[in-house]
Amino acid sequence: MSTVIDRPGTAAVPPDAPASGRNARVWHPVSLAALLIGTGVLYLVNLSANGWANSFYSAAIQAGSQSWKAWFFGSSDMANSITVDKPPMSLWIPGLSVRVFGLNSWAILVPQALMGVASVALLYLITKKYFGHWAGILAGATLALTPVAALMFRFNNPDALLVLLMVAAVWATLKAIEDGRLRWMILTGVFVGFGFLTKQLQVMLVVPPLAITYLAFGQHTWVKRIGHLFAALGALIVSAGWWIAAVELWPSSSRPWIGGSQHNSILELTLGYNGFGRLNGNETGSVVPGGARGYGAAGGYLGADGGFGGGPGGRPGGGGGGMWGQTGLLRMFEPAQGGQIAWLIPTALVVGVAALVIIGKAPRTDLRRAYLAVWGLWLLVTMGVFSFMAGIFHSYYTMALAPAVAAVAVGGAAVCWSARDRLWVRIVLAAGVWIAAIWGFALLARSPDFVPWLRPMVLVVGIVGGLVMLVAHRPYLSVLALVTAIAAALAGPVAYTLYTVGQSTQGSIVSAGPRVNGEFGPGGGRGPGGMRGGMPGAPGGMQLGRGAGMPDGTPNTGALGAGGAGAFGGPGMPAGAEMGAGGGPGGLLTGSRPSAELVAMLQADADKYTWVAAAVGSNQASGFQLESGYSVMPIGGFNGTDPSPTLGEFTKLVEENKIHYFIGGGRGFGNSDASRPSAQIAAWVQENFTAQTVGGTTIYDLTAPIG
Repeated sequence: MSTVIDRPGTAAVPPDAPASGRNARVWHPVSLAALLIGTGVLYLVNLSANGWANSFYSAAIQAGSQSWKAWFFGSSDMANSITVDKPPMSLWIPGLSVRVFGLNSWAILVPQALMGVASVALLYLITKKYFGHWAGILAGATLALTPVAALMFRFNNPDALLVLLMVAAVWATLKAIEDGRLRWMILTGVFVGFGFLTKQLQVMLVVPPLAITYLAFGQHTWVKRIGHLFAALGALIVSAGWWIAAVELWPSSSRPWIGGSQHNSILELTLGYNGFGRLNGNETGSVVPGGARGYGAAGGYLGADGGFGGGPGGRPGGGGGGMWGQTGLLRMFEPAQGGQIAWLIPTALVVGVAALVIIGKAPRTDLRRAYLAVWGLWLLVTMGVFSFMAGIFHSYYTMALAPAVAAVAVGGAAVCWSARDRLWVRIVLAAGVWIAAIWGFALLARSPDFVPWLRPMVLVVGIVGGLVMLVAHRPYLSVLALVTAIAAALAGPVAYTLYTVGQSTQGSIVSAGPRVNGEFGPGGGRGPGGMRGGMPGAPGGMQLGRGAGMPDGTPNTGALGAGGAGAFGGPGMPAGAEMGAGGGPGGLLTGSRPSAELVAMLQADADKYTWVAAAVGSNQASGFQLESGYSVMPIGGFNGTDPSPTLGEFTKLVEENKIHYFIGGGRGFGNSDASRPSAQIAAWVQENFTAQTVGGTTIYDLTAPIG
């Protein structure tokens, strides 16, 4: 079968394309509507089951809906004691939504779902321009059905907005390559700058791919292209720098403490905890006090063997592994990450390279090559950084790979499909199908009790599809080859995605899909306050916290040590330093769930106080604030390790009757170190005030000191 190759820079479309002329005018809008409406339904169905989702951010959204100052800074509480540990752009949109529709799960989470639909639509538009409508539909569907994408577009972490902005930056860069106008590169810089205000340095992973692609394939001379890149850099600095400058210049006495920093500095947060600390593991203020200091014996984080056993020196990532999992070239394919994102990575790399070979000697400005280059570099750069970073790493970070995987897999396959009259190209296509089927079979085997019939089906359909692909140059077999190839490639991700949508996902560390054997924790919030994730050294991915239960349906209490259900306990760990809890006081990674009795107690005379209560750690404080509707001070920020407030500042606020209650059972890591302000505050309260138990929670009335 012959193919028609359009002028350089346009898509290669076979003459027997599925729709043309009148059929195209009907089926193209219908299929696009099905893609976008279907994505919207997928991301909105059962959305309220996620409740407050990540209550850490939900409390900040609530605060921003009541205080414009809290909205601007991204404060955890309406009284502006401390911010979240990220810039606030991802909080601004849901904060406005809550102002309009009131505080509820839908008002918080629907904006993220709409960002998902927008990301799918934008990827469709980009792919359609260079490879045709149906390639665009397939790319958008692949992104929508990627398990980690479906997880995070239904969640209130910053990743949803970050991915949308990164995809928009690629769109603007390709527009600049296409017509050579400066304004598109300036827009690229704006999108990247907004991404910085969403999740700081993570957005910079897409900058090298954008810059290299424009420099290599853009129009004009080298000098002019470099000038355009500097203009984009200027736009990036302005679009992100205005907020950074405002925070740095604002008097520290009249703004909240910058959460995640040890010296109340947004620059420190950017370069340290959220910057280079993620790469080298030296994250001052992280869950590991002091960055490199561990808990327990032998430098481990939970006893000497198993648990959060760190590498040499007790540093996460030391010796190639640690608290955040094994680093290395194959990290994205390990149990914790594989089912989230890796289904199509091998196939994408194979067909992507083959597509570049096919394009071959096309003009330098060929847009298909530029498309594959920018997405391919995005995939390789981001995957490389994620694979070797020694600091905090969670499986849901892999969402940043989802658009690139979808784009490279579909774009590369589209180029190969247009040249399938060549035997070697058909062999590559067949190999891509076989790889996807075999790898999908392997990923599904990691959760053997999950839809057990799907695993052999994927393998059989993939083998048949690859064989048919070898003769796909025959018109009457091309449709069969496409259908079987797509089914084999997407069946596993679709199953994981549907499972994820049907579950309740809550907590600060979450993951998509069913329980996976050998999965490293801490990860995978599932169920009320639940966590799904394995402990290093624990066979079969031992669960933490209250999750969806074991494969046989046995409830999973997740009790570890003496800290109570879901608590760590164990050598060197404070009792009750929970990673997750099923109810009542919150954990380090899950929000508190106060009883109705306690909520009523907090609300009584609440208007007399700036904070109705204070608690160690943002997640401990978040549930009380969300349920009561009044400010609850999160002492020490997310981990309880930030030095705000100090003991002196706290005692002064108590003397001024600005804080009513102190909620005991601090779940932050900060209270494990007696030198930290949060530990000092907790000790001072215990010495000077009488404890009482309300609804299973220990509280202290700070207006009634002992004696």
